Amino acid sequence: MGASCKDQKKAVAICLQRSPCVMIQRNTPQKCIEDPELSRELPELCIAQMKAFLDCKRGMVDMTKRFTGNAPLSTGRYDQQYEKLCSGDFNAREEMEKLKLLNSNQKD
Repeated sequence: MGASCKDQKKAVAICLQRSPCVMIQRNTPQKCIEDPELSRELPELCIAQMKAFLDCKRGMVDMTKRFTGNAPLSTGRYDQQYEKLCSGDFNAREEMEKLKLLNSNQKD
């Protein structure tokens, strides 16, 4: 995968790790995406970030973007959050509050 989709990939991973499907129900992020019943319960923010990631990946093979490029290179914006969630160095309640806050901001 090219460097242009790294930020979107990490944003999806962070959102899925904060979702109730993973935090409360203790499912794997992959199962939350693949199982139709579980994927219906995913927060809207995670779904939107997943669509952005898939559009980015699709843009990598789109010949119309061959000269203009797919997207800017990775900025590393989510690297620190991603590392903390991957290593287990987080407070579950705090992460759930962050997700609720992000979801409420998106609906406004």
